[in-house]
Amino acid sequence: MKGKILIVDDQYGIRILLNEIFKKEGYQTYQAANGVQALSIVENEKPDLLILDMKIPGMDGLEILRRVKKVDQNVGVIIMTAYGELDMIHEAMDLGAITHFAKPFDIDEIRDVVKKHLPIRS
Repeated sequence: MKGKILIVDDQYGIRILLNEIFKKEGYQTYQAANGVQALSIVENEKPDLLILDMKIPGMDGLEILRRVKKVDQNVGVIIMTAYGELDMIHEAMDLGAITHFAKPFDIDEIRDVVKKHLPIRS
């Protein structure tokens, strides 16, 4: 069985798109529109990987990343941003993010990174 992916983005369309793509690939997927939902899913469902938008109203992506890593240091995190904010990207990488994608992202690239970093369970 393939792993669990949590998609965290306040944009409904992006969540649905990524959810459909990774569900078709055989992953178990979850969606969160904000940090509170994301943290609840991390605590209850133990996803293997987060695809995390950096610009979310309320709790931003960096704060979500910090809190997620306190709950589960081993969870993989891929960050997405529509903004070329290098300071935010560097800080996210320092906090343990695997890599980052700028929106709009290439679906095949993000799919390849997920396949590379998400463990396949037997």
